[in-house]
Amino acid sequence: MPWFSTIAALLLLAGGLVAVIAAAVFLLRSVRKRQFLGTFQERATYETLHTASLAAPPLRARLDADGARRAGRHLRALLDVPALTLADTTGTLLVWDGAEPAAGHRHDEAVTRHARSALSSGRTEVLGINDVPCGDADCLLGQGVVVPLIVTGRPEGALAVYGATATTGLVRATTEVARWVSTQLELAEFDRSRTAVAEAEIRALRAQISPHFIYNSLSAIASFVRTDPERARELLLEFAEFTRYSFRRHGDFTSLAEELRCIDRYLLLERARFGGRLQVSLQVAPEVLSVVVPFLCLQPLVENAVRHGLECRAGPGLLMITAQDGGNEARITVEDDGVGMDPERLADMLRGEAKPLADLSSGSDRRREPGIGLRNVDERLRHVYGDAYGLVVETAPGAGTKVRVRVPKFHPQAVQEGPDNG
Repeated sequence: MPWFSTIAALLLLAGGLVAVIAAAVFLLRSVRKRQFLGTFQERATYETLHTASLAAPPLRARLDADGARRAGRHLRALLDVPALTLADTTGTLLVWDGAEPAAGHRHDEAVTRHARSALSSGRTEVLGINDVPCGDADCLLGQGVVVPLIVTGRPEGALAVYGATATTGLVRATTEVARWVSTQLELAEFDRSRTAVAEAEIRALRAQISPHFIYNSLSAIASFVRTDPERARELLLEFAEFTRYSFRRHGDFTSLAEELRCIDRYLLLERARFGGRLQVSLQVAPEVLSVVVPFLCLQPLVENAVRHGLECRAGPGLLMITAQDGGNEARITVEDDGVGMDPERLADMLRGEAKPLADLSSGSDRRREPGIGLRNVDERLRHVYGDAYGLVVETAPGAGTKVRVRVPKFHPQAVQEGPDNG
């Protein structure tokens, strides 16, 4: 019937329209997806940078067998070569990553010779078919490129790649990747040097604390041995705990609670010497007690206030310590109403530009100049958190001294190491 034919024709037309619409939607989605992923050049740039970022951490740790193994596969992907090797300063193979040589052909046995040759010459060397021991004409590892890894002017290893041919493009790409690897190794050496400097600063800080404080503490304890033996015993135990904490060997961070506990022991021993002349006010918000802070970052500030602010003051002196919750930060203040000092000279000392004054002697008690302990703490805070977290000091002759410290509640280095109560 005509009406049946007409309906069939309409159904076929509708089906065709649906198919066209579905195809258009699919095409639109594909175009949007490609636009979202970016152009070919943008995707290639992303993949290159992403691969390099994966290779960087093991190289920044140290160029050893484990680091070479973890970095090697990413470096090979970066260069898109069949095989890649890394060798140490002696030319010893650290890793072979990629295609294995054909049976009976040990290419890796020649790696040491290739690496030593490049390390000796200090130049990129291109390996031809006569340099790679392989009798297979179709070998995918018949040629290669070896580049020495130079760090601060000295060879630290070698990078070698192997493929069917050693094209000019492969030589240039391998050379650039080797330069990037050398930069990562140089940064790793810088990190180790910076860590060594930080550890040296802590050792120096301990040395600055010990002579003056140990002499005065033992003298104060000795004065109670006959008159009040029980108190002498308690002070001796506190002194032992203080020195145990101060001279511990492990960890660059501790909790604020531990640091304040160390300060409490210090002040207990100092009050035994000063008597009623030393008054202390302590206000600490419970929320900040668990904040991780650099080890011995507050005790030197308190010691500086006692030794160079209150000890030289006529009559009683007040030391105020506050720790407040500042959102993402803990805000700590150490303030005294002592003699203060010239702010310009203090600024020069914090910058390391002030000329040292002659030491003042009082028997066997040699005083170090005010500001040295502050400078040490200031440098360590800037080293860990950045320049924005250096000390803020307010002082003037006869007006006392107020030192402000800001510590982030969360910091990658502090979180990684965590507090160590030694």
